[in-house]
Amino acid sequence: MPELSQESERGRPAPPFGVAEVTGPSMVPTLYHGDRLLVHYGGRVRPGDVVVLRHPFQQDLLVVKRVAQRRESGWWVLGDNTYAGGDSTDYGVVPDDLVLGRVRFRYRPRRSGRRSPWALLGWALSAARPVLSDRSASRRLRAR
Repeated sequence: MPELSQESERGRPAPPFGVAEVTGPSMVPTLYHGDRLLVHYGGRVRPGDVVVLRHPFQQDLLVVKRVAQRRESGWWVLGDNTYAGGDSTDYGVVPDDLVLGRVRFRYRPRRSGRRSPWALLGWALSAARPVLSDRSASRRLRAR
């Protein structure tokens, strides 16, 4: 994933969009291991949005989580898979400057070995989708 910076090496502004790849199960069923994401860097963040952020304790590690709610010192983020961990329940509130961008679109690459017409049709119907805000993350937080 490209680093977020104000300018590129040639003095031009950094592009507002970038691509990231999902690793791990923390956002299942919304995102799966291997999914590619289109990230809008610097985009406005609201509760329910899926975002890319720097891990608060390992800032060279980028993670994808859903914003649950605004707190006075930053954002409370949760994974969609409650059993995977690795979210604000482990490391607390994420400061604003660690939230890099909002995920806008998900692309699921085709698996090799699946060449039947039904497999191709199934892939074509589910491969590319916008990643929409889901307000259920906030309700899940209140239910804990």
